[in-house]
Amino acid sequence: MITLPAGSDHRLAPAAILVVDDRPDKILVFRSVLEELGQEVVAASSGEDALKQVLERDFAVILLDVNMPGMDGFETATMIRKRKRSAHTPIIFMTAYSDEMHAAQAYSLGAVDFILTPFAPEVLRAKVRVFVELHQLTEHIRQQSDQRIALAREQAARTAAEDAVRRSAFLAEGGRLLTSTLDAEALARDLTGFSVPFLGLFCAIALVDEHQRVTRTELAWSDPETSTGRRALSVRRIGEPAIASAIERAVTTGRREVIEGPLSDPAGVRVERLEATGEEQIPLAFRPQSMSIHPLVGRGRTLGVLVVALAPPRERFTPTEMALGEELAGRVGIALDNARLYLQVRDNDRRKDEFLAMLAHELRSPLAPIRNAIEVLRMGGSAETRLPWARDVIDRQSRQLMRIVDDLLDVSRITSGKIQLKTEDIDLGTVLASAVETSRPLIEERRHELTVTPPARPLHVRGDFARIAQVLANLLNNAAKYTPPGGSISIIVSEDQRHAVIRVKDTGLGIPAPMLDGIFDLFTQLDTTLDRAQGGLGIGLTLVKRLVEAQGGKVEAASGGPNQGSEFTVRLPVVIPAARAQAPARDGARRVVAQRVMIVEDHPDTAATLQTLISLDGHEVELARDGFAALDLAPKFRPDVALVDIGLPGMDGFEIARRLRQLECGRRCLLVAVTGYGQERDRRLALEAGFDHHLVKPVNVQVLADVIASRQREPETQ
Repeated sequence: MITLPAGSDHRLAPAAILVVDDRPDKILVFRSVLEELGQEVVAASSGEDALKQVLERDFAVILLDVNMPGMDGFETATMIRKRKRSAHTPIIFMTAYSDEMHAAQAYSLGAVDFILTPFAPEVLRAKVRVFVELHQLTEHIRQQSDQRIALAREQAARTAAEDAVRRSAFLAEGGRLLTSTLDAEALARDLTGFSVPFLGLFCAIALVDEHQRVTRTELAWSDPETSTGRRALSVRRIGEPAIASAIERAVTTGRREVIEGPLSDPAGVRVERLEATGEEQIPLAFRPQSMSIHPLVGRGRTLGVLVVALAPPRERFTPTEMALGEELAGRVGIALDNARLYLQVRDNDRRKDEFLAMLAHELRSPLAPIRNAIEVLRMGGSAETRLPWARDVIDRQSRQLMRIVDDLLDVSRITSGKIQLKTEDIDLGTVLASAVETSRPLIEERRHELTVTPPARPLHVRGDFARIAQVLANLLNNAAKYTPPGGSISIIVSEDQRHAVIRVKDTGLGIPAPMLDGIFDLFTQLDTTLDRAQGGLGIGLTLVKRLVEAQGGKVEAASGGPNQGSEFTVRLPVVIPAARAQAPARDGARRVVAQRVMIVEDHPDTAATLQTLISLDGHEVELARDGFAALDLAPKFRPDVALVDIGLPGMDGFEIARRLRQLECGRRCLLVAVTGYGQERDRRLALEAGFDHHLVKPVNVQVLADVIASRQREPETQ
């Protein structure tokens, strides 16, 4: 008799026994014989009925009559064996024929026994009992196996859930650390210490600069001898060749690197000190066995790498550990990018504040002598000496104010992409002469020696004459300002591979290495006493870079460091000059024709000075303080030219222009907008309103005279 394993308290469910016979009386006999076994007896009266029962459930044993009408026992057995679940179900054939052929056929179909009828009840019960108990034991083992599998799955699920909770808690705390500071170095230091030993026994975050060079590395590793169980260190970089190479690859490609095997000397890991004075070895209580390097990426730029190492007996990272490293690296990349953006914003704010302070200084510098000249004139005395002196002071300082405003407007136009260039084929030698002439007063004032080396042959470039001259003058002025008195400045023009190369060198203060990369950034200034003394808004080099690039060139800065001088190199594409048409000879000086000029301006001093200047050229001038007065004056005065301020009370200049154009006297009038707004949008709005010209305050006197003279006065109707 088959028994269950000792100590088993499992109560077996009754097994099912299938009896297949076409005679009900024989089925009744089988039921009575097998009833003693206490199992479930299922009857089938045909082969088809038996197959239906087999499809619906499993049986411990099948008693199958051989001789049945329709589908006999052998055919039924064949079909039962074809079903996978019943292919090994024990079959006992029951027959009244004892020939060997039937027995052989039965056994060939997988029969476990062949019993002749009539049979002894005890024999049948004994044989059936064996298969029932075997089936029950098998079922018991299967159930135990299912229970073990279910238990293992439950334990695995519980472990996975607990691991997920720990990972979530780790990432949550890591996220808190990442948002607790906007200092990239402090962030890296806190996170590496926090990650040991959860991520690995050794963890590092290496930070890189914009050139993908490692500048600082924060390390943390497990050390059971310390109270915290770990140590930390700040170094420049890891010196182990295998690790350093993997870090370089991860930074360059932006992809994860995994290296396996012993990764360092058994005594520890070599690192390079922050001071870059040499290498040292960090003693470790373990030998890193496998390492993963995850790039730290923020908005498409690699900002560093996260390094995690395992130690024996661990040799491989699991997929879950890799995924956790990737998740953490992604969050660190975002945090580092935020820290970088914060530093940029803070630096921009600092530079903006410095710029505003310097702007106030630069504006006061010319305003002070203008104010003093006015006070001198008020004191009276000899006009013969004081008036020319005051006029020269005011003229010189007002020009300086205009240069400041023009530079500011240039920066605004360039940064918004609205700069307009008048490109033509120009001789670089002529541009060079113009720039030198512009900068010569400052160079001579500071007693510098200037050496000019023109090109070996005439070089022509395609660009804006005034803007290229402005670029070279800015570079020469910078060299003059940042070189102590009595220094040397040189400007050399040469040709290199179809490019004109202009080099401006000086023997001045030089540029510290950390500032070279940002020297062309807006509002950047050298933080030196001389720099502050010489003033400047920190926009000159920005203008240089943007103007050069807008004309297809590039500019670079180089310096050996503080007090080693500087060199700025401008490269512009060379072109073959086109044949120039000869300008027609002029008959003589242009004759000024008196015009009737109406000035619409609400600022009394501006209106009065414009009236005086225009009257001195022989023109007839009338004033209107606002738009309504202008519209009332125009039909009576019939102006040839109208100078209209845009920002007027009640009715702005645009509306005045539109209404003047509707009047008969205003259809042929030359309308000139005079305003403090000089953006491209302002010019467009002025033209759309009906203006012919757009002039920006303060208006250049010669430009204004040329605009007025461009209006050819028509004969009056008699």
